[in-house]
Amino acid sequence: MGLREAAVVVTGAGRGIGAALARRFAEEGARVVVNDRHPERAEEVAGEIGGIALPGDAERGLVPEALRLLGGRIDVYCANAGAVRAGGPEAPEEDWESAWQVNVMAHVRAARDLLPGWLERGQGRFVSVVSSAGLLTMVGAAPYAVSKHAALAFAEWLSLTYRHRGVSVHAVCPRGVRTETRRAASSSGLTLTSTAIGPEEVADALLKGIAEERFLILPHPEVADQAAERVTDHERWLEVVNGFQRQREST
Repeated sequence: MGLREAAVVVTGAGRGIGAALARRFAEEGARVVVNDRHPERAEEVAGEIGGIALPGDAERGLVPEALRLLGGRIDVYCANAGAVRAGGPEAPEEDWESAWQVNVMAHVRAARDLLPGWLERGQGRFVSVVSSAGLLTMVGAAPYAVSKHAALAFAEWLSLTYRHRGVSVHAVCPRGVRTETRRAASSSGLTLTSTAIGPEEVADALLKGIAEERFLILPHPEVADQAAERVTDHERWLEVVNGFQRQREST
């Protein structure tokens, strides 16, 4: 499926990775709906790229309104909006709930609304911006790590269930990206061990992954080695990551 004239929705697109994705899709000739919970951000990016602003919280179900704005068809849905919540079991219930709603249930609700049309047409593309935390973990942020593992599991389930019926799924798992989310993680004392890349590099990786029809997209290639180590020598992997935790506690 080409991207010229494709109908695309990007959530959390007012800044960072989402804005970079919206710009790249627009450059490819797509019609882009720009969602962000900050109306002024959505309108700014939409105005820049000739897109359509759709302010609102991604977890509340954007698909019906996006379908109306795009004339009844969505070809690509990018579930990019995310919530970083720090802490462990002691984190407030509302932090756990927020991470679950934004990082997981927003994807579930979007898929619920998208799949009937996609299956009828035999075509559709779901992009889940997961984070490497879904393959590995995030030191100091259990709500984030747990919900991102669930987001990856849901993307895998969508792919294995519907790929033979024309639905393509991509899970984008960057590590350190120069965005407000990364700054929030750093200010919470969370450890990010990879060299940070720009949001545009994540967008480049996604477009390349779409062209190659790859499910797992790793803008930081070293994540593949770390994920393999996690599976093949879990004890060693836990010991290494515990070292980051000890280092965090000593600072």
